[in-house]
Amino acid sequence: MRILVSGAGVAGPVVAYWLTRHGFRVTVVERAAAARRTGGHAVDLFRPAMDISEKMGVLRRVEERATGTDRMTVFQEGVRRPVRVDLSRIFGAASDRHVEVMRDELSGIYRDAARDDVEYLFGDSITAISPDGQVRFENAAPRRFDLVVGADGLHSNVRRLIFGAESRFSAFTGAYFGVLTLPNVLGLDGELLMHVGVGRTAGIYGARHLGEARALFLFRSERELDQDHRDVPRQKALLRAAFEGLHPDVDRRLDELDRTPAFYFDSITQLRMDTWSRGRVTLVGDAGYCPGPAVGGSTSLAVVGAYVLAGEPARAGGDHERAFPAYERAMAEHVRGSHAAALSAAKTLIPRSRLGVRGLAQGARLISALPAGPGRALLRLTTRSARLYNSMTVDDYAFA
Repeated sequence: MRILVSGAGVAGPVVAYWLTRHGFRVTVVERAAAARRTGGHAVDLFRPAMDISEKMGVLRRVEERATGTDRMTVFQEGVRRPVRVDLSRIFGAASDRHVEVMRDELSGIYRDAARDDVEYLFGDSITAISPDGQVRFENAAPRRFDLVVGADGLHSNVRRLIFGAESRFSAFTGAYFGVLTLPNVLGLDGELLMHVGVGRTAGIYGARHLGEARALFLFRSERELDQDHRDVPRQKALLRAAFEGLHPDVDRRLDELDRTPAFYFDSITQLRMDTWSRGRVTLVGDAGYCPGPAVGGSTSLAVVGAYVLAGEPARAGGDHERAFPAYERAMAEHVRGSHAAALSAAKTLIPRSRLGVRGLAQGARLISALPAGPGRALLRLTTRSARLYNSMTVDDYAFA
């Protein structure tokens, strides 16, 4: 069977790897002209996603590229004394197996895992998909595939072609997220600096192997802002307006907006669909069930979803009418939990009041100061994410 995967981010290469291991012939089409190896932001892999990475033989490489962020200093707006937090204690309390890694580096590692077995078409995208699997591209000649997988992110082209406009399925959570790359003039290595105010949070971190720093911004908005995910000048203007006056250090980071080599901005939006499959086409990761960038653990969810999606067609002998419903059943509870956890995390990371600002700083310090046992218990009481992403279970499809 020939299977087309749209998107070479995280979910695309993972599903392509496992499909080839199950004997399918896979082509991956990616709109970007080349594989991105720089930029992006840090993402978390929890135990289930790390277990899958280990099965792929890439866990050592993933761990070698870990950011190593183990300390956090929190500056509360209007408060002189910062709060210092031992992140390694928090991560240890949250998960018995966890790593933070840059998203673009993780994508490259997953692509390399099956680069000799998968055909990649960069600089191209799908323009039409017929019910019988005939696919048209912007540049390449038309081809027929037995199955098509949309792994092309929140603004999925495949989803638009098959299911309709994104607005039918997107749910705005009331927040926005931005990331920019800038010089690591502070020499940050393993430390995250956070400035937190009511309705807005700004951070900066770096790692020795990056040679650069990443500045991240999260802020609340009572209404959806007038912006397009491709309108970069407008996005930068919104970011400047949202963080004006938070702190001089934050202002200096925003001064880099017009010089940054890599910039990302988007609403923190969830996708809520009754089904991720139609005919020969299905969706995986953020394309089908994005819990919300930056707050939803979407990377771990995407890795798990990609593993399951590749395994079910193998188990069903290539019969998508059996495989796709089985995939959706296996992932439904994980997706529902992830959506709920993301909303909870957003409330914590972007406080709505001064009391919330203080609670974020003092709560993190308390968890990091407690012994492992009590710290883990407190974390489980205060966040759904820790329970969810460390407890996701999936079948073993290794011999499907």
